Amino acid sequence: MRYLLVALMFVLSGCADDVSIGHQFVGKQYLNSPLGEGFGYDSDPLIRYDAFDCTTFVETSLADGNIDKLNKIRYSDGVPNFLSRNHFIEADWIPNNSDLVENVTSQYGKTEIRHVNIDKSSWLKKVHDIEAKFPVQTIDLEYLPYSNITNINNKTDLIVLFIVGKQKKIDTIGTDLAVVHMGFLLVGGKTLRHASSANGIVQDTEFIEYITKRKQNANNIGIVLLGIK
Repeated sequence: MRYLLVALMFVLSGCADDVSIGHQFVGKQYLNSPLGEGFGYDSDPLIRYDAFDCTTFVETSLADGNIDKLNKIRYSDGVPNFLSRNHFIEADWIPNNSDLVENVTSQYGKTEIRHVNIDKSSWLKKVHDIEAKFPVQTIDLEYLPYSNITNINNKTDLIVLFIVGKQKKIDTIGTDLAVVHMGFLLVGGKTLRHASSANGIVQDTEFIEYITKRKQNANNIGIVLLGIK
């Protein structure tokens, strides 16, 4: 009943004048990994509107709060199952949502390539103690280094992915990883709308100020910009 009431509030909120993407969730709580399959290994709900992490905020906003659309975004075949979930943005989420998004980074500056080796089997075993066989995937991810970012004056909302370099994550999670955060770059390139773990809410942040802080860590190397089709 609780989620039905929240869903009704979500529908009513869609009548607001502010139609920028994800606006109805600004101010909601940050919660790490709030969604699951509603059964089995991850029994968290399939959808909720009161709490998000950075990925589920982007996904739920893209789905307009529709559970069927959300499942198609979150799962390779649209059917909720932990093993078919698009766990890795680089290897799963982007290619499996090619009908929804495209990498437009090269339109905004000189790009470079981050080579990523995703070992999903090793990650599943080390982090989740699940035995499953998946081939190691090598991804060439085109990104915009922070040093090449000038004025991003996007005419439509974009998804922005924050990319790190060669961190020693294999020892802790069993695989390489490049994408560590995501959100929306709103029209005009001034505002990042994202679920912030640091501040505990979905919020709007001044984009240049945010990336200035990120690039103080030498391992933070740049961004990927995804156009929403």
